[in-house]
Amino acid sequence: MQKPLNLPLIVLLIASTVFMEQLDATILTTALPSIAHTLHVSIVDTSATLTAYLIGLTIFIPASGPLADRLGSRTTLCMALFIFITASVACASAQSLSFLVAMRTLQGFGGALMFPVGKLIILRITPKDKLVSTMTWMMLPVALGPLLGPAAGGFITTYYSWRWDFYINIPFCLIIIPMIYKFVPEIRVKNAKSFNIKGFIITASGLTCIAISIELFSHNQASKLISLALFATGACCAGLYNCYTRNPFLDFTLLRLKIFRLAFIGAGASRIALGAFPFLLPLFLQSIAGLTPARSGIMISFAPIGAIAMTPFIPRLLRRFGFRYTLMLNGFSAAILGTLITFFHRGEALWGLMLIIFTAGVCQAVLFSAYNSIAYSDVPPQRISSATSFYSTMEQILVAFGISIAAGTLTFSSQFHHNTVPAAADFAASFVIVGIVSSVAALAAFRLPHNTGLLLNKRDITK
Repeated sequence: MQKPLNLPLIVLLIASTVFMEQLDATILTTALPSIAHTLHVSIVDTSATLTAYLIGLTIFIPASGPLADRLGSRTTLCMALFIFITASVACASAQSLSFLVAMRTLQGFGGALMFPVGKLIILRITPKDKLVSTMTWMMLPVALGPLLGPAAGGFITTYYSWRWDFYINIPFCLIIIPMIYKFVPEIRVKNAKSFNIKGFIITASGLTCIAISIELFSHNQASKLISLALFATGACCAGLYNCYTRNPFLDFTLLRLKIFRLAFIGAGASRIALGAFPFLLPLFLQSIAGLTPARSGIMISFAPIGAIAMTPFIPRLLRRFGFRYTLMLNGFSAAILGTLITFFHRGEALWGLMLIIFTAGVCQAVLFSAYNSIAYSDVPPQRISSATSFYSTMEQILVAFGISIAAGTLTFSSQFHHNTVPAAADFAASFVIVGIVSSVAALAAFRLPHNTGLLLNKRDITK
């Protein structure tokens, strides 16, 4: 007799790996000056450590679904954690920037397999009537990681060393790998197709060009023409391959499925804000509000507090108002909250700003829990792995795109106002532009059928 699954424990284990991966994506942002001092390079050069992790994620996420189908989901997840811990040890011991960048790319490879494979496991073992509440807890670390990363990195770097930003991964992996091996089921797809190496190389090359172009643009490290050329080259590589193969890594034909397409557009627009706000907020709080890095980290922590506080109430909220209306109203949250932030001036009481940041965390928790619950509702079971790979890859690119929009608007506005450093008006422009772009989520939600998500809750089925 097959042993019953401990679903809450499995969700906790997978959510923990997702949190670690999301935290590592941003934990170095406040440690770059210390890394530059230790490795005797300029601060500008150390931005490559952030780019390398992003490239590692973007390249290897499309391979997560096919690997999980062929090797087994549990095996793939354990392999990802082993790669992640190995790369973490190597990063912590790096004596040169080039070696650190190479190992950060490898670390991104391990991180790329964690979230899509973990979500794939959850989708395959969770009954539909429990999917909303399960995905609510599953998506919480996705919101927490990018927001806690800069604060955690700043604290560790200040009181210990930037190398401990990597060492903290070691005990975590050593504890969680045996638990995953014991409690997470091994799920394989019968007659899974062989791994398409040629397709992976072409797709990876295209995604690398796109990721590098976005990073160069956001950091203003190359001419706009070079960035545009790289982006166009990457899009052509990915697009042409998908047109001339039967089983592409990024299956754009999934966008023919209405709910998946609308959920992807809505979540993607919201991801732009998720990428931009953690980039803009620390700069705004320190340069405009006049806070120290430590105090700005405390302020930013109100967003994950809001997400945690809201999490238990999300299933009830969706039952009461439905997915469509909840997502329509929430789609404007980034525009409204971003605009409210710009009204804050140095010397004012911080409680209003704390409330805005707290509310932003609440809205993010609702958005991503809802979208990740309904996104796969019309995806056939045999295409779930392809859908998770596609969804996760494009989300990662859109997060980077959000940073690019924020940084580009900030730079353009500063140049327009002849400011050597961004002023309040420049931040206002960035917050408003990001908010307007992210409001596409509301339009996507408007197109959702009225009964979207009805079958995801047993209480709704019985009405």
